Amino acid sequence: MRATWLYHVEGMTQSDVAKKLGVNRIMITRLLAEAKKRGEVVIHIKSELSEIVEIQQKLEKQFGLERAIVAPFDDAEGDPTKVIAFSAGAYVSEIMTDNLTVGVGWGRTLHSMLPYVDGRTLEGVRVVSLLGGIAQARRFNPAEFAWQFAELFDAEGYLISAPAIVDSVETRHALLEHCGLDEILKMAEACDIALISCGGITSLTTSYRLGHVSEAERLSMIEAGAIGDVLYNFLDKDGRPVDHPVNSRSISMSVERLKRVPNKVLVSGGKEKLGILRAALDALKPSVFITDEQTAKLLVD
Repeated sequence: MRATWLYHVEGMTQSDVAKKLGVNRIMITRLLAEAKKRGEVVIHIKSELSEIVEIQQKLEKQFGLERAIVAPFDDAEGDPTKVIAFSAGAYVSEIMTDNLTVGVGWGRTLHSMLPYVDGRTLEGVRVVSLLGGIAQARRFNPAEFAWQFAELFDAEGYLISAPAIVDSVETRHALLEHCGLDEILKMAEACDIALISCGGITSLTTSYRLGHVSEAERLSMIEAGAIGDVLYNFLDKDGRPVDHPVNSRSISMSVERLKRVPNKVLVSGGKEKLGILRAALDALKPSVFITDEQTAKLLVD
């Protein structure tokens, strides 16, 4: 309860709570999830949501979605990550059942979702990372996110033990064909649900801060027509992978493979992502889209 108080009431980050209590951050994630599971944390929301429902319906119609979930958010210039993460956590908690295979992407929004997911023991759940990892031990490492998500449900985790972007096409081919990594991607292709996000290319998103893509490469991809990425697949405005060397060096689930997953949940928002969001919605045809109010309004205008 001390961890819960520091996080929910005093507004400390998970890392700060971990330092204060002398434990690791994964333990804090578990404690917060357990507090919600036991009903010790109850969140009440009071709001007139008729406008939100209307926006959701417009999104569903415009992009052929089975369901659009729009988190209330009044600040047109603010960062919607937390409200999107809250809504995504509630939705994921709702859909997780026994014997699911879940493919997971990465990013700040998905990582921020973890404290809001109702973790519990499920039978036969498999969690498969949809892309390689990052050498630096940072908060947004895809492998760490996949592992933490798997632990919430006592699930088996399958990670891609290679960098998300390698040095050459030859290295990529060798890793996929001769080191068994393509078997994990084939498993991902057969997953029941894929949880994915996307990033815009014009701002300093997670990928670029971590140095996977140099500034020169970023600029050359913009010249080639790239507007952002989904799982390190850099796409143009029509949702097609751009003809660029970076795309040929990525260790991740391809757009074509991702399209075959029956249930795709796209979790993302923010003005800087409008272009890549439209491209992803049109090209990938996700089943569910979770975003914030301000982003949704811009998408349906």
